Amino acid sequence: MRIVILAGGISTERDVSLVTGSMIYHALRKKGHEAVLLDVYLGYEGETGNIFAQDRDWSEKFGKISEVNPDISAVKALRKENPDCFIGPNVIKICAQSDIVFLALHGQNGEDGKIQAMFDLLDIRYTGTDYLSSALAMDKAISKELFHKYKIPTPKGITICKNERQLIDTWNIFPCIVKVNCGGSSVGVYRADDRDQLDTALEKAYVFEDRVIIEQYIDGREFSIGVIDGKALPVIEIAPKAGFYDYKNKYQAGATVETCPAELDANVTRAMQSCAETVYRALRLKTYARMDFRMDDEYQFYCLEANTLPGMTPTSLLPQEAAVVGMNFEDLCQRIIDSSVEKYK
Repeated sequence: MRIVILAGGISTERDVSLVTGSMIYHALRKKGHEAVLLDVYLGYEGETGNIFAQDRDWSEKFGKISEVNPDISAVKALRKENPDCFIGPNVIKICAQSDIVFLALHGQNGEDGKIQAMFDLLDIRYTGTDYLSSALAMDKAISKELFHKYKIPTPKGITICKNERQLIDTWNIFPCIVKVNCGGSSVGVYRADDRDQLDTALEKAYVFEDRVIIEQYIDGREFSIGVIDGKALPVIEIAPKAGFYDYKNKYQAGATVETCPAELDANVTRAMQSCAETVYRALRLKTYARMDFRMDDEYQFYCLEANTLPGMTPTSLLPQEAAVVGMNFEDLCQRIIDSSVEKYK
């Protein structure tokens, strides 16, 4: 198949996306596909007429994940024309030549349903779930409303907009977590142990978005569960060696201890997997996703959020879970392609 892997962009998860895209690109090449890897924002300035036949390594300029968030202003400075447009030169033209686009995007404009809706209008096929379910999962406030409707356990929380001081003053649960409403990769996520720290955390979060979530902090263990075609994969436990599971601990090799299958009672494992499958249905998801959980000392678990385009980096969780059931990285990428093609039937 002729496949475009679309990565990059200008969200705070840009670096993660580029590494994810590079990994997927090499996996699909090994599977015999004609693959082209593109940065959705920077695009491609060369000749596009016979682009899938070009003999080149499309990943050679894609870097590694640093310990800090990418400098988006520096990325925008690389665009020769129209830097405010999310779609780079020739991206649409090249995607239209493909059999399917493998979405390796993360964060804003990648996971929020916008690019999925655009591809639907242009009759371009893509991997993963559709625009509506992407939007539902990306907006944490809406996700929480659906979790409550379907009786999915989730931490207590409130959604606030900038300068809503009166609502902030009503919050009295500490410690708590402050996180941006539509973020990912733990960018814009802060812990607050008292009201002074809450004010500081809110000030930091507002740098990213004007709408944030204040949420009960669940003291305990952290887990994640991938779901493919509605069926849960094995549970993986994530234990950071220091601090909590923030951006640095997620993507720097050796920063966390990951155990898959997680060491849990069989009944707890089944219950958590069933919950992940319920989240998949509640958010109207298709093809694949990954659900994040925390569990307290009394074995009560809570769903934090769903990720509709999970990371596929060397340290990512979904590939580790798939490996436990005998699916290597190349086979996982092919499974996502096959499932996504089936979606269009």
